[in-house]
Amino acid sequence: MNQNYGSKRLVVGAHYGLRDWLSQRVTGALMALFTIVLLAQVLMPGELNYDRWAGIFSAQWMKVLTFIVIVSLAWHAWVGVRDIWMDYVKPVGTRLALQVFTLAWLVGCAGWAVQVLWRL
Repeated sequence: MNQNYGSKRLVVGAHYGLRDWLSQRVTGALMALFTIVLLAQVLMPGELNYDRWAGIFSAQWMKVLTFIVIVSLAWHAWVGVRDIWMDYVKPVGTRLALQVFTLAWLVGCAGWAVQVLWRL
């Protein structure tokens, strides 16, 4: 006897659940760590001016950490916004267009941020 008679499940997406949940937590933790490191640098005694700000980001370890955080922020935003589009925008063409625009925007912003970072 079939126990599932009358119930039809519509499975949408590619089972991103655990991977997305974990990526949101890891990228969020990286961004929190970066915030603490940056605050520690900014709260040190002395005037906070352009030279000091540029000095904070001139160290190679800080550039690498900032690059990792830029990529983490872009990924974090992508997962969140993609899920919003998937949950609330039902027309497939509109949803695809919004996802492509979002991805292009995030890649552009990350590229610009990295360019600014390595220009210091």
